[in-house]
Amino acid sequence: MQVITSKDNEVIKSIRKLKEKKYRDIANEYIVEGIKLIEEAIEENVKIKKIVVCEECLKDNCIEQKILYQIAKYDCIYVSEKIFGLLTDVVNPQGMLAVIEKDNSEDKIKYTEDIIVVLDGIQDPGNLGTILRTVDSVGLSQIVLSKTSVDAYNPKVVRSTMGAIFRVKIIEAENLVETLKNMKKHKFKVVATSLGGTENIYQMDYNKKVIVIGNEAKGVSKEILDVSDAKTIIPMLGKTESLNASIATGVILYEYVRRKLM
Repeated sequence: MQVITSKDNEVIKSIRKLKEKKYRDIANEYIVEGIKLIEEAIEENVKIKKIVVCEECLKDNCIEQKILYQIAKYDCIYVSEKIFGLLTDVVNPQGMLAVIEKDNSEDKIKYTEDIIVVLDGIQDPGNLGTILRTVDSVGLSQIVLSKTSVDAYNPKVVRSTMGAIFRVKIIEAENLVETLKNMKKHKFKVVATSLGGTENIYQMDYNKKVIVIGNEAKGVSKEILDVSDAKTIIPMLGKTESLNASIATGVILYEYVRRKLM
């Protein structure tokens, strides 16, 4: 087994670059880290380009034998603990990460689902990751992001999806206003979340709706509000005016689930 110990190795340098969005875009690849995420990637048949294993973790038997059998059919490279430390963003890494090819097989919006979630300027990686996980949990298969949102393949986003990133199609809208106008041509109504909403989420129906969640600090942008068919609000009994973006998305989507179960 050959172990890479040099940070100047070309493979190592290419993987390190994937920490930056511009290189993820150029290479059309991103990093997933941790044994569970890699197992999910294998189960979901995503395109795994390379798996990196920390040599010390093998020596310490930190990685179960069944995992080693699973990854044996992939292109695996082994690195020293020092080199693995240059690749990881995790404080206490499990000693394994993978380079995944982005799924660009289909970038068109599917209009067969009841609702489509659109994110307008979401900035926090944890929020985006949690929203992707929530979207997956309610049985939806896609999400639309504005260009101003945080990169969905940011390592922090990927980790917080807990594998949902392999199942939810991420569509990045070059021009979100035009994308929403096109959605309306497919008989979908655009509903923006807003503190100035005229109806609450328990009054609206959840059939052929585009639900727009806005930026954590500023909410849905004015240009998006202007093309919306309606504005909705989550009613609150306390003094807090608004909820965290990911929590708000969860409240709305699970009202949708409640309706489906009625």
